[in-house]
Amino acid sequence: MIRPLMKALPLAAGLMVAAAPAAFAQNLLIHGGTIYTGDPAQPTAEQVVVRDGRIMSVGAETAVAGPADMQVIDLKGATLFPGFTDGHAHLDGIGWREMTLNLEGSASVVEAMQRLSDWARVHPEGVIIGRGWIETHWPEKRFLTAADLDAAAPGRVVLLSRADGHAVAVSSAALSAAKVDATTPAPSGGEILKDTNGQPTGLLVDGAMVLVEPLTPQADAAATRAAYRAGFDVYARYGWTGVHFMSAPWKDVPLMEAMARDGEAPLRVYNSIDMGDARALMASGPRDAGDGRIITRAIKFYADGALGSRGAKLFEPYSDRPDTSGLMLASREAVMPLYQEALRTGIQIATHAIGDQGNHDVAAWYEEALRSVPKSEWKLADPRWRIEHAQIIRPADYHYFDELPIIASMQPSHAIGDLHFAADRLGDARLDGAYAWHTLVDRGVIVVGGSDAPVERGDPLIEFYAAVARRDLNGFQGPDWRPNEAVDRATALKMFTLWPAYASFREKELGTIEVGKRADFSAFNIDLMTVPAADIPKGHAVLTVVDGQVVYRAD
Repeated sequence: MIRPLMKALPLAAGLMVAAAPAAFAQNLLIHGGTIYTGDPAQPTAEQVVVRDGRIMSVGAETAVAGPADMQVIDLKGATLFPGFTDGHAHLDGIGWREMTLNLEGSASVVEAMQRLSDWARVHPEGVIIGRGWIETHWPEKRFLTAADLDAAAPGRVVLLSRADGHAVAVSSAALSAAKVDATTPAPSGGEILKDTNGQPTGLLVDGAMVLVEPLTPQADAAATRAAYRAGFDVYARYGWTGVHFMSAPWKDVPLMEAMARDGEAPLRVYNSIDMGDARALMASGPRDAGDGRIITRAIKFYADGALGSRGAKLFEPYSDRPDTSGLMLASREAVMPLYQEALRTGIQIATHAIGDQGNHDVAAWYEEALRSVPKSEWKLADPRWRIEHAQIIRPADYHYFDELPIIASMQPSHAIGDLHFAADRLGDARLDGAYAWHTLVDRGVIVVGGSDAPVERGDPLIEFYAAVARRDLNGFQGPDWRPNEAVDRATALKMFTLWPAYASFREKELGTIEVGKRADFSAFNIDLMTVPAADIPKGHAVLTVVDGQVVYRAD
């Protein structure tokens, strides 16, 4: 997801430690359902007892009594797991999605434009910001255009981001206000789509989105805080206990830390700040606010664009558009000094790469940086660098992931959405190495599961289902969709619990239900390990616990 259009949506040697949050840990005894611990030495339990936010005991229901002042929680047949963590999402965007025009699920251009028209009628003034449309399921099979937006909201400045955040459809009024016309050159790493007469269609891809960024109203501090509250609320209700926040705005880090101090940050946040503020974090050093509630120690870079908008960088042209092979948004010369400095300052690197060339180039840059800086100068002996998405990989490049090694941070729901168009974009041969979770795990690679919300819905049960079923929500897979790349349920559980903990340097505290670890739990009304795969997305969270504090409980 590209940051610029999401950060400005409308509405009225050790870690640097800030003050602790006002999060009150509870003493708990949880029982009454199957407990999956994630600990191979004790895979299941009947009861878990928590004292002062830490796990005191795990075992048989009658084995250990809890503290005298404990709260007893009866699962009533629900299943409890280690806390689920979304390994790649955009927390601010999740909140803003709740408060702006949402085009998710629109079934056609007509329906999307009806939603825009309705919104414009209710909000008669100001710039209209929206997101979530995707044309691959529409009968029209085309991108939105300025003409579409003009008809639905005449004369209005409208900016509607595609679901992947790598393209934006804008109205004629927006093009005019931004002074974008047939003569406007596309910025580096971007594309201005044009019609047969050479006129802009209204779709701006990747780097070209900056042309309309000045039109985006800046949210005030209160509205930004409200957006984060909304994001926290949505994610607690889904059952997430934590989120790896990608492209976190540096300016919002103090706000999130303040929210932790004020007891307004119910979930764990692991911040990977936007690459534009890389130097600021390196100068600051890693930050920890609130006893591990808000940690900032990574930088998010972008190497290429997205597959849906044909911005992902491929070695060979797109099968369904042979005049392009995608876009590189970064260069070796630009990132190498920052990669090298990150090793010396203890900052983790996370780089977005989707296309096969994008992944190859990033892996090669990682190799160069890791070898060019003597290990004696590394702040961390194990830097745990990540590639975000790792979506299309040439099998010849797998070796980078297990040899360097590289953490593959992947979003299973992308595969069940992209299956409807990826074969057209890539052709069959390049599907070898596409969304290759199973292959990477078999090679010993840590594969972190995430959602990329608000690009996707952000529901952990959809992500778990996608990982184990590799089918869309209607059960469709298709004959060429490499079913062998689905993973088993034990692996899927690690992808959303233990492996995100590892990727944030916290596997000794999080990721499994073991004595002494922090009491982070997610409970669902279905047993993810045994129900038919098709039933997984039909479930819902019933309990979310962070540091022994109940942050969500279903009625």
